[in-house]
Amino acid sequence: QVQLVESGGGLVQAGGALRLSCAASGRTFSPYAMGWFRRAPGNEREFVAAISSWGGSSTRYADSVKGRFTISRDNNQNTVYLQMNSLKPEDTAVYYCNAGASSILRVGFPETYWGQGTQVTVSS
Repeated sequence: QVQLVESGGGLVQAGGALRLSCAASGRTFSPYAMGWFRRAPGNEREFVAAISSWGGSSTRYADSVKGRFTISRDNNQNTVYLQMNSLKPEDTAVYYCNAGASSILRVGFPETYWGQGTQVTVSS
């Protein structure tokens, strides 16, 4: 059974940083793209970042986080990370890990797997 477990969320002041982790089990995700999404209160879930399979040579980011967030992966640990710097109050959301996409463009599609989410709160 596939499980994705996010960690690293919490409360941080504006301008601060957090590093989210997503540990996968039940399947090796090296051959698949992985990503992060978020849902702020009252909003739909939105794309944040994605990384291609294997070495993760390709990445893509939402415009709202470009230059502040960095996605990376460690295939030995079957884990994907999201380093979040220069956090803003509008980054407050539940952050979800996604895995199993056949390409970086299919991250979040119905055939993929989701974690339960981790709360990130940025105070002003």
